[in-house]
Amino acid sequence: GREELWMELFSNLVYEYKKGVRDLILFTCTKSQAVEYLNYLNKLNIKYLAVTVGEGKINLFFGNDKCLQILKGFSSLNLDEISAHEDFILGIMLGYSRSEQYSRLLAKTC
Repeated sequence: GREELWMELFSNLVYEYKKGVRDLILFTCTKSQAVEYLNYLNKLNIKYLAVTVGEGKINLFFGNDKCLQILKGFSSLNLDEISAHEDFILGIMLGYSRSEQYSRLLAKTC
């Protein structure tokens, strides 16, 4: 059912990271789901950062260790509280459209 679809999506994101398509992945799940996903990442020796966000949800960041180090240096791990420049950096690390990130940053700072 649903859990299998979520695991398939998660596995695809891991595949994209391992193939070099993405440097950093952000995956939001419930705390109960996180246990299985974290076990999977540990088994594959993939570095991650788990951040609790609100009502029983967790943001799982995983991928390149340098990206995770940069993320740990942000003013906050709550994405609603990061600066416009941190938001820009995060978007670039996640592989979002550079052009969209430029527009987003300019809209927030100009």
